[in-house]
Amino acid sequence: MSSLYVCADFGSTFTKVVAVDAGGRLVATGSSRTTVDSDVMEGLDAALADAGVRLGPDVEVLACSSAGGGLRIAVVGYERAITAEAGYRVGLSAGGRVCHVTSGELTPGAIDEMRDARPDVVLLVGGTDGGNAEVLVHNARAIAKARLDLPVVVAGNADASDHVVRILRRSRTAVSLAHNVLPKIGELDPRSAREAIREVFISHVIGGKHLSSRVDLSTWVQAATPDAVLSGVELLADGTDEHPGVGDVVVVDVGGATTDVYSVTSPDLDDDPAEREAVATMWRSRTVEGDLGVRWNAPGIVEAALREGFLVDETASVLVEAAEARHADPGYLPATEDERAIDRELARLAAAVALRRHARPHTAGAVRYPGKDLSRVSAVVGSGGVLRHSPPDEAAALVEAAVSDPAGGWRTPERASSLVDGRYVLAAAGLISRTDREAAMRLLEGSLLSRSAR
Repeated sequence: MSSLYVCADFGSTFTKVVAVDAGGRLVATGSSRTTVDSDVMEGLDAALADAGVRLGPDVEVLACSSAGGGLRIAVVGYERAITAEAGYRVGLSAGGRVCHVTSGELTPGAIDEMRDARPDVVLLVGGTDGGNAEVLVHNARAIAKARLDLPVVVAGNADASDHVVRILRRSRTAVSLAHNVLPKIGELDPRSAREAIREVFISHVIGGKHLSSRVDLSTWVQAATPDAVLSGVELLADGTDEHPGVGDVVVVDVGGATTDVYSVTSPDLDDDPAEREAVATMWRSRTVEGDLGVRWNAPGIVEAALREGFLVDETASVLVEAAEARHADPGYLPATEDERAIDRELARLAAAVALRRHARPHTAGAVRYPGKDLSRVSAVVGSGGVLRHSPPDEAAALVEAAVSDPAGGWRTPERASSLVDGRYVLAAAGLISRTDREAAMRLLEGSLLSRSAR
C-alpha cells in the first residue's frame, strides 16, 4: 500500500497537486501553470515543487485532466427531446463537454457538421430496449461509411446493440458497448455509459494527445477532471459505512474556461409526482457552461449576466474591460485588491448564471422539463481558483450570494451550510475513492467539512 497519494489535476489553466497520506490526512498542496504547449510534466514539476513533494517508489500518482481541451463528446440520438437529451446528460455526467448533438437519421451534411465540431468520442444512442432500432442501425452505418477515425460508445436499444457493434467494427472503428442510457421512457441509466466513456478518455484521448514525452499519462490519469469531481461530490453526499455523508449537496466550480455545477439530490425531492420527465431526472448530475470562465471566457460572463438581468449596461463597462483583459491573458494574476475584487465579482456572476441554467425549468424540443429542486440541499460548496485564493469569509459570502437568487426561476437552498473547497480536495477525494473510500472520506471530513462557513 502506498504511503502517499499525489493527486494531480492537469487543468485548462493551472495544474494542481494534492498530497494525501494513506490515512486520508492532507499533507500538502501546490499549483502552477499548465504547460500544455510544451510538456505537461513541466507544469506538474513546478506544482510539486510548490507543494514541497517529491515522487518516489512509495508514492502513488492519481491524476485527472481537462488539459488540451478536455473530453469533447458528440451525441447522436433518435430524437432530440428524448434519447439525444438522455445522451447529452450522460455525456456531461461522464466529465465531457458535449460539443455537438444531432438526432434522426444521419445525412452526409450531418456527418460533416459533426466532424467540424472536432469531438474526441461519439456517444451513439437511440431507441428504448425493444423499441425502434432502424435509426440506430442507420446511424451506425453512416458513421462506419464516413470513417471518422473516432472511438464510438454504443449505448442504445439493447436488442440492436450487437448488430450495431458488428457494423462499426467492420469499418475498423474502435467501439465500446454500454447498457442503454434510456432502457425505457422515464428511466435513465448513466452508469455503464459513463464508465465506457471514462475508459475511452483514458485510452484514446489522453493516450492520443501526447501531452508528455516523459511519462505515459494514461497510466496515471483515472478520469476527466469533472468526472473525478462528481465522484468526490457523490462521496461527500453518500458517505461510507464508517463516516456519514452530508446528504443532498450542490457544488459550483468556477474555472478559467468553464463553470460547472454538480448536484446530488434525493428522488423524494420531487414535490410534484404528476410532473414526470420523458428522460427522467438525473439525481446525480453535472452541467457545464462553456461560455462562463473567469479567464478564457470572461467576456461570456458579462454577456450572460446582462441577459439575466444581474447587470445593466450603465454599470457593466468596468467589468467589460476587465473581462477582455483576462480573456487576452488567461494566465493573468491580480496584483491589487481592486483587481481581486473584480475576479470575485466575475466568479459570483458566473456561479449565479450557471446555477440558474442547472436548476431552472427548460424546454427541449416539445418536451418541458421541470428543473431540479435544490431547496433541501444541506450543503452548498464553492470551488475554483478565485475562491481558493480569496479570504475565507469573502469566498463564503460569494457562494451564499450566488445561491440567494429569488428571481432566478429555480428553487434555491433553504437551510444549507456554505463550504469552500479551498484546498481542492473534491477531485482528490474522487480519485482516491476508486481504491479507498474511507481514506477519501476522511480527507473530505478533515479538509472540507471541518471548514464550514457557518
